[in-house]
Amino acid sequence: MIRWLLAVLGYTFYRFPGAILGFIIGSLLDNVMGGKRKSGGGFQQVFQQQRSENVSPADFELNLLSLASLVIKADGVVNQKELDYVRQYFVQAYGKERANATFKVFNEVIKSREINSAKICALLRSRTRYESRLQILHFLFSIANADGHVTQAEVVEINTIARYLAIQLQDFESIKAMFFKNPDSAYKILEIDRTATDAEVKKAYRTMAKKYHPDKLQHMDEAYQKGAEEKFRMVQQAYEQLQKERGF
Repeated sequence: MIRWLLAVLGYTFYRFPGAILGFIIGSLLDNVMGGKRKSGGGFQQVFQQQRSENVSPADFELNLLSLASLVIKADGVVNQKELDYVRQYFVQAYGKERANATFKVFNEVIKSREINSAKICALLRSRTRYESRLQILHFLFSIANADGHVTQAEVVEINTIARYLAIQLQDFESIKAMFFKNPDSAYKILEIDRTATDAEVKKAYRTMAKKYHPDKLQHMDEAYQKGAEEKFRMVQQAYEQLQKERGF
């Protein structure tokens, strides 16, 4: 695709800003040359339709990869398992050919020190639904956990991104608890305290099941929906654990 070629050329001459500019210009050229074509799945579909004319799908994709790179670099080590997780996602979502093309730019993004997460998140915040941003958060934690361990540095980085995305603290802690096993994990996932009554536990489960239900992300690609299903399953497991512990 033209956008990948221009992105690589842009990075060669103007580093990361050139890659972004080349990617966007190339996307516009791809659209013009390709004419009207059916839009596929992917992260780009989380953009609200009424604002889609202001931000290109390619721009969204590159911004998401930029956030992923910040998480991967957070602990000072570029872990191959985390890179493989991102690659595998794009293979599942877009096919091997497009995934390989994406990583030609992503490998350069990883090396860049010019990524401004505040600006990227401001853009995403204004263009995405809240439930989609929750799934972005889950995706970033999944990247960090790809090597079997989420480091404190990665938690700090994801927390910063979550704040920029205007994600509520309780929701951040709920998703974080899905990746850390401790006696309070089930309570945190359901966003309640240990002092909650059985009736409050049941109500919290209904609330969280509704919030995280995969049907809310039917507008996104299959790989992303699988992440939503995993999140929903963790809510169910947390509730079943408390049911067993409390005997109701």
